[in-house]
Amino acid sequence: MSSKQKKYKGFSSLAIHAGQHPDPMYAHLTPIYASSTYVYDNAEQGMKRFSGDEPGYIYSRWGNPTMNEAEEKIAAMECFEIEVNGKPLEAKAILHASGMGAISSLFLAALKKGDKILTHYSLYSGTQDLIKTLLEPLEVEAIIVDLRNLSIAEKFLKEDAAIKMIYLETPANPTLQCVDLAALSALATQYGKLTACDNTFSTPYFQQPFKFGIDFIVHSTTKFLNGHGTAIGGVLLGTDIEFMKTRATKTHRLLGGNSNAFDAFLLINGMKTLEVRMQRHGDNAMKVAEFLTDHPGIATVNYNGLSTHPDFAVSSKQMRHPGAMMSFELKGGYESGVQFMNKLQLCTRTVSLGTCDTLLSHPASMSHSSVPRENRLEYGITDGLIRLSVGIENIEDILDDFTQALNA
Repeated sequence: MSSKQKKYKGFSSLAIHAGQHPDPMYAHLTPIYASSTYVYDNAEQGMKRFSGDEPGYIYSRWGNPTMNEAEEKIAAMECFEIEVNGKPLEAKAILHASGMGAISSLFLAALKKGDKILTHYSLYSGTQDLIKTLLEPLEVEAIIVDLRNLSIAEKFLKEDAAIKMIYLETPANPTLQCVDLAALSALATQYGKLTACDNTFSTPYFQQPFKFGIDFIVHSTTKFLNGHGTAIGGVLLGTDIEFMKTRATKTHRLLGGNSNAFDAFLLINGMKTLEVRMQRHGDNAMKVAEFLTDHPGIATVNYNGLSTHPDFAVSSKQMRHPGAMMSFELKGGYESGVQFMNKLQLCTRTVSLGTCDTLLSHPASMSHSSVPRENRLEYGITDGLIRLSVGIENIEDILDDFTQALNA
């Protein structure tokens, strides 16, 4: 659990060692526990485990030693150096088969028929689809507004008692819009609402939503936490330990969206280098943003590390670094976006993010192609917009590739 974090003075020490327990066979690294089920010394022990009177494993859909190390490590990172009433903050994490699995567990565990979600523009397209396709038929409605305007947020909270949760994604995908976590958390507390934040873009190294009073955090661990593009995964974290152990755990188990030992093993080893990777990602991203800003073929650069970004002040307040994600608008629109993508030689054309190599996607023709154009434009996802996850290659090579693709 995250309560063990105080023995670590540095983030990397925590990322390497947190969650690891002595192995009975003295393995240096936590093994891949490739077992679907677990045995008992006697019937009485089995009864105690099922009743919860004795800790231990029953079935890997319910828990697995490799998966648990990943869970404890992520919880420790999200709670690192955070205290509440003089005590280290504790959170429980539940590892899922994907980020969408984690978001599904959150919504289905915390919401019921008639509840509403207050959220903002430019969410991850999968989250938008989940709300539209699965939640709305269950009569759970989403109210989508610009939550950067706190007056608008308070107006809806004050006037609509059915709002149960404020769901946030900051920086948002793919426009990099940022919302004020502390201010929105304070409003939620004032009106008795839950808060949740997708922290995939930032990772706990660059941003810790729990520090600002957020109740739940979700990640696609596929991205920066794994860091190498080797496994799909997701995680749901919450500071209400009782809720996480009961309602959230029950929902997760019934949905069957559990992770597996092999993917958890890959995630654990990826997270050990999170700090050093994120530092390089971030340093490269700032240089790329400055390069793009000065290029005549670029209309707009959306990077919250630039003072010209409308949410620069909010980002600077709650993030240790602006991060590795950005988007930019090519002056030629849709066709220029397609041509630019086709000319890339070093960088990778794909819809994912957070791996060691630099990844680019064209949302209008890829991830958001199913979103009606008028909605895309309303959310700031224009025809010539390119989303960019800056990798850890040498910066000279990244900039050379961009130069030839833009100038060819």
